[in-house]
Amino acid sequence: MAHSSPTLTIPAPISAPAAARAVIPILVSVSICHLLNDMVQSMLPAIYPILKSSFSLNFGQIGLLSLTYQMAASLLQPFVGWYTDRRPMPYALVAGMSFTLLGILLLAVVPTFSLLLLTSAVIGIGSAVFHPESSRVARIASGGQHGLAQSVFQVGGNTGSAIGPLLAALIVLPQGRPGVAWFSIAAAAAIFILIGVGRWRSSHLTRVTAAPAHAAPVHSLPRRKVILALAVLGALIFSKYFYLASLSSYYTFYLMTRFHVSLRSSQLHLFVFLGAAAAGTFLGGPIGDRIGFKYVIWGSILGVLPFTLMLPHANLFWTGILSAIIGFVIASAFSAIVVYAQELMPGRVGLVSGMFFGFAFGMGGIGAAVLGHIADLTSIVFVYKLCAWLPAIGLLTGLLPNMEKLRNR
Repeated sequence: MAHSSPTLTIPAPISAPAAARAVIPILVSVSICHLLNDMVQSMLPAIYPILKSSFSLNFGQIGLLSLTYQMAASLLQPFVGWYTDRRPMPYALVAGMSFTLLGILLLAVVPTFSLLLLTSAVIGIGSAVFHPESSRVARIASGGQHGLAQSVFQVGGNTGSAIGPLLAALIVLPQGRPGVAWFSIAAAAAIFILIGVGRWRSSHLTRVTAAPAHAAPVHSLPRRKVILALAVLGALIFSKYFYLASLSSYYTFYLMTRFHVSLRSSQLHLFVFLGAAAAGTFLGGPIGDRIGFKYVIWGSILGVLPFTLMLPHANLFWTGILSAIIGFVIASAFSAIVVYAQELMPGRVGLVSGMFFGFAFGMGGIGAAVLGHIADLTSIVFVYKLCAWLPAIGLLTGLLPNMEKLRNR
């Protein structure tokens, strides 16, 4: 008689009556703070051309800056999420944003490359604290519409990342690197908003502690299938963020090298790409709530392949169009991946959020460093031809179980 694999049965998280409906003011507040956080943090890659000139950096050193920032964020995020799963910290978001505020002030004034690396690590620490806890707050305030809540949260971050390069072109470029300090105002505003979010979270914890716990299993997938699914999601994150590293870190250099456009023009093109990504981010969650997150992941990663293959061969006009399409389509994947992973490991929202935000940051950082080295050895154009094939990894989505059929079965 065949023995079945042990199943992973995890109690559902404690639910409180107050969580029956979405708490829109909290969702909006967290999304706005995500916008401000990522807008401020996007200053680092947005001013890479300025830093390259000021410090006489090569592409490898630019990649090292990205790697330092991304690794500081990625290595800490799972730990932060794991810790706050067990010991809730209502004001952790305020602490995270305070690191971001310190980092952006240092970015405007540090005199050496070694201190620039330290500054990028400080900014990364701010991100490591902010993202898993804010993702948790968004889920708590979702009222059960987890995909929608994750998308509202994510669209704030992507919008901030899109606005950052545009403001860098308008504010930092005319003033030079000291102009970065103006963005400390945005970080301070976010801290003020997050104090209010912290009060709500503290009040919510009091109500949840008084409510009875519910321990019904959400799914009964065999443990090996959960591990396989997490591995597939990791491969998809690798595909998505290695490709995005080629655009977020090197798109301005690619445009200036291949089409000889100005720095301002290249930053405006980057804004268009990031703006399209922000718009696409919002779709993944609500569509996933309706049709299933597996299908959103499939369409987002694999569906972008024809456009990435065309991009390195397009002229300037079509490069702008294709990059916008790529940003719009591929951005819808992350909200779906995070919610899908949270359903795989219910009750561990902070750990899952920290793992996937952290892995995404890590892949972005490693991708930037590796691609920068390849660009130094070959050319920036070759990097785009190589990365064009990465979305083919989306074929692995077929290995993911259909959670909608398993839920509450």
